[in-house]
Amino acid sequence: MKTVTLNNGVEIPILGFGTFQITDPEQAETAVQEAIKAGYRHIDTAQSYMNEEAVGRGLAKSGVARKELFITTKIWVENASYDGVLASFERSLKRLDLDYVDLLLIHQPYGDIYGAWRAMEALQEQGKIRAIGISNFAVDRAVDLAVFNTVTPQVNQIEINPFQQQTANIAALKAEGIMPEAWAPFAEGKNDIFHNPTLVKIGGKYNKSVAQVITRWLVEQEVIVLAKSVQLGRMQENLDVFDFELTDEDKKEITMLNEGESQFFSHADPEMIRWMASRTMHEFETIKKLRISLYN
Repeated sequence: MKTVTLNNGVEIPILGFGTFQITDPEQAETAVQEAIKAGYRHIDTAQSYMNEEAVGRGLAKSGVARKELFITTKIWVENASYDGVLASFERSLKRLDLDYVDLLLIHQPYGDIYGAWRAMEALQEQGKIRAIGISNFAVDRAVDLAVFNTVTPQVNQIEINPFQQQTANIAALKAEGIMPEAWAPFAEGKNDIFHNPTLVKIGGKYNKSVAQVITRWLVEQEVIVLAKSVQLGRMQENLDVFDFELTDEDKKEITMLNEGESQFFSHADPEMIRWMASRTMHEFETIKKLRISLYN
């Protein structure tokens, strides 16, 4: 697996397995085991995904040594404060059944992010976290956090896909020493992305799927990619992207797909900020139970 090196020297696998929306405990546990079986060594979860316990069981049952795995979790808005990070991180460690995590992120750019960051710096100093970072931060807010604190964020996990390419922001983050990490690289199927004529045509040249073309496009930009599937075949396919290269013409055609806006929502929207500020872990747990009851 190709790795990239963060600004503190920690190496992270460039391809990661995302667990967002895998809320059924058995499915999440199995998906993590299958992902590791397929070859993933980088697993991403979050407090708000409500699956840390299941992810932890999947890790434990994978048979792969802890030191070979790279595990990420994230601090939810409700816990974004100095004391909130310290307390909630310990709960995350317990749920994951781990002694440390490889990467801890502030999930959203809201709340007492300065207090949260100072707590994360302390935990990193103690060896409980190997790398610390942020998620969904605009470049100016990422720089603001960096220049007024001791540690520059090692990662910023943001939406990057062919319809929201964020080219300038990727360059700006890298200039600050912050590694960009792409969530929703396939835009969760929006705009019928898996049948997009441009991406299908490019894939046909190399006998690759649209998902593989998108993943390769990001890898060639040295962007960390998080992909999710609960199917072993798709997991294996999403990893099989190191035996071809895109041409400059391919990349130009992909550039033409850019719409320059989120395919989901704006993190600068006041209503969205209020909505996230009002969402508690208790509510996420209630939603999780409702989803499980609907599908079982």
